[in-house]
Amino acid sequence: MGQYVVDYALGLHAQGYTRLTGRRMLAMVAGFNQWLASNKIGTRRITSIHAKKYWQLRKRTRPNSRSTDRSALFRWLELLRQKGVIPQECPPRLTPCEGLIEEYDRHLAERSLSPGSRATYLPLVARFLATRFRQGPARLSSLHAADVIDYFRHRVKRLSGTRAQSTRTALRSFFQFARFRGDLTVDLGVFVPSVAKWSLESLPKSLPSEQVEEVLASCPRSSAVGRRAYAVLLLLARLGLRSAEVVNLMLDDIDWEKSRITIRGKMNRLDHLPMPADVGQAIAAYLKCDRPRVNTRRLFLLSKAPWSGFQTSSSIHAIVKDALAWAGIKSARKGAHQFRHSLACDMLRRGHLLTDIGEILRHRRPDTTAIYAKVDLLALRPLALPWPGGAR
Repeated sequence: MGQYVVDYALGLHAQGYTRLTGRRMLAMVAGFNQWLASNKIGTRRITSIHAKKYWQLRKRTRPNSRSTDRSALFRWLELLRQKGVIPQECPPRLTPCEGLIEEYDRHLAERSLSPGSRATYLPLVARFLATRFRQGPARLSSLHAADVIDYFRHRVKRLSGTRAQSTRTALRSFFQFARFRGDLTVDLGVFVPSVAKWSLESLPKSLPSEQVEEVLASCPRSSAVGRRAYAVLLLLARLGLRSAEVVNLMLDDIDWEKSRITIRGKMNRLDHLPMPADVGQAIAAYLKCDRPRVNTRRLFLLSKAPWSGFQTSSSIHAIVKDALAWAGIKSARKGAHQFRHSLACDMLRRGHLLTDIGEILRHRRPDTTAIYAKVDLLALRPLALPWPGGAR
């Protein structure tokens, strides 16, 4: 298998690994190959189980093991599979409930549900199935309204209001899928209890415009990480993008000639927004100085090898959390969505109408924008009734 080491090393270099890390990973592969030879394991018998055994052996004998040691082995096996040296592995056998969840996920994908929503629904439905059927067959036809009500009643006690509402939505969606699949003749979704949640009950969690500018000014733009963070934060603060929308940005989404950017929103919706000058300059600086030249078309890449695009919104939330720390701002919220709220609240204070805000934030319904009316204190003050017994 040594003839493929050169290809392996070139792959590490293309993914941005340093020479020192590359040497460590190559040494790990060499040790693994020697271990296979000493145990007389032929190439046609090699599986991921052998890689796990060798990695655990290394962890016991060498306390300075790193996370790259494990990835080095599985990258090696993947290369050997591509070359046809070792056989492809069959996927692990799923339990009945796991197979049903996998089919449900494909159903959601076909309905163009966003990856974030699917990631929210699947574990909630999986918990319900595991509680009801354990490891046995998932006989959905045996479910009754009492099973749904009892599960939800006991489960919701340990959940916040938002999480309980998500559980209700996920279960109702799953029962619709079960009817579509032919497992149910009755819509059990109507028996999922409602969760007390009032429309517009909360205020949008936003930062004052002065603090937003402080966060932007505090980015260390002398470093690659700081320049990337500055570009991401400008997209959040100037255009009000959602974190998932920043993650999904591609190089082809930016039209430099028209100063326009294409946003992939919810339900695969495409929107075109004008790109402010400072946003364009920040993205151009990142592309020119810091973004590695790799095959992926993702706009923003990880700062460490392997060079790939952000996988989830948690990467954007981590950037926001670091930026707040750089600025010394203690905010109750650490996520990216507060910049979207901040943009809307600032526009309202500057005299923009709610319809204008809804267009910038790309809301499909006016009711979604109505929550920002609660922060317009000047407009709300004439509506306030006098305090009983107070001055007239």
